[in-house]
Amino acid sequence: MSRPQPDPVAPGQESVWDYPRPPRIERVDRTVAIDLGGVRIVETGDVVRVLETSHPPVYYLRISDFRAGSLTAASGSSFCEFKGSARYLDVHGGDQTAPGAAWNYPNPSHGYGLLADRVAVYAARMQQCSVDGEIVAPQPGGFYGGWVTADLAGPFKGVPGSMGW
Repeated sequence: MSRPQPDPVAPGQESVWDYPRPPRIERVDRTVAIDLGGVRIVETGDVVRVLETSHPPVYYLRISDFRAGSLTAASGSSFCEFKGSARYLDVHGGDQTAPGAAWNYPNPSHGYGLLADRVAVYAARMQQCSVDGEIVAPQPGGFYGGWVTADLAGPFKGVPGSMGW
C-alpha cells in the first residue's frame, strides 16, 4: 500500500509524517498524568517521547514516578526491531486493574537507553490520560500505544487500511 496523503498541518501542529524511521527518542517539557479507578497513578514532568513515522508519540514515564503498587509484572513479551525486547505490566488504580496495559524495555537496544527505567501505557485502557492538561485520544486500532493530541496532524497508523504504511 502506498503512503497516504498527510493531513494539512495547522499552526501549532506537527505532522506525524515528518517523524523519522527508525524512531527518534526525545525528552520533552510536558506534564503527563494518568488516572485509573478514580486514582491519579502518575503525574510527572519527567517525560520522554518516541516519534515514529505515521504514529502519534508514545510517552514514556519513569517507573519510580508511578504511585506505589500501580505497576506489577504481567505475562507476555514482544520485540521491536528498533527498541528491543519489551515486558508487559498490569496497571492498578483504585479498584481497577488493566491487565498488560503498560510496557517497558528493561534492556533497550543501542540508542534507546533512556527507556530502560521508563514505562509506556495504553491510553485506551486507562480512565484518563492527559498531556499538559489535554485529555488524549488513544492511537486508532488498539495495537499501538501512541497518544493523539490536538497538536498533531495525521492520518495515524492504526486506522483501517493502514497495515502497510
